[in-house]
Amino acid sequence: MKKKEMADLFIKQAKQYAEGRPSYPPQLFEFIASKTPSHDLAWDAGAGSGQAARSLSGIYKNVIATDTSPKQLAFAPRLPNIRYQLTPPTMSIAELESSIAPQSSIDVVTIAQAIHWFDLPNFYQQAKWVLKKTHGVIAAWCYTVPEVNESVDAVFQPYYNIAVEPYWDPARKLVDNKFETIDFPFEPVDGADHTGPFPFVMERLMDLDSYFTYLRSWSAYQTAKEKGVELLSNDVIEEFKRAWTEDGQDKKVVKHPIYLRIGRVGNE
Repeated sequence: MKKKEMADLFIKQAKQYAEGRPSYPPQLFEFIASKTPSHDLAWDAGAGSGQAARSLSGIYKNVIATDTSPKQLAFAPRLPNIRYQLTPPTMSIAELESSIAPQSSIDVVTIAQAIHWFDLPNFYQQAKWVLKKTHGVIAAWCYTVPEVNESVDAVFQPYYNIAVEPYWDPARKLVDNKFETIDFPFEPVDGADHTGPFPFVMERLMDLDSYFTYLRSWSAYQTAKEKGVELLSNDVIEEFKRAWTEDGQDKKVVKHPIYLRIGRVGNE
């Protein structure tokens, strides 16, 4: 699937994406911030509905949050030190300077659950251009499938691995592989001897409706729907309901493992 087509899918599901996607843990941002000597300016690329930008704004003086989807950005939180910028899928260096930031001016570039959709050679060239030399940091992370409990996960696994699998873009494999195989041409940050992936975990309390909202926010769900396939059929919903209500608890702690690749730009 072409990147423009992927962007169109995310536009169509922008509201569900904003409602269904989890918030990242403070420890993740504290770790990233500990690797940047200064905390003046952050660029959150592929910002979506602003989950990462919100957290960055509590650490960095200013945040530039960019996305190719105006509908995604429409759901992002409005805070005084975040500037949202609609950007084309590819930018020239001149466009980068005029719409993002000057050369060697950014402390950190973050990409939350999005870099697997990017044109990586072009994006890495841009990141290296705007990051401060030599300690500007780039941090890209993904999170993998939700973990609830034995009963719910027993329904989820065949749903994910069999029913949903044909509708994922091939880029999703990079997420399933925990970003271990993604091209990441940067130097280890101070205190590390590799660029990751470094593990974190995010947790949130969810009821079954919010769990379904999350499942419907997937690009694969939208792709299937475009092809006339309802992945969350009545039968599947009933299976999940039975598993979810088994322990008598309406709300459950849902865990998402996070995998972070982080590096510094060096002298490039």
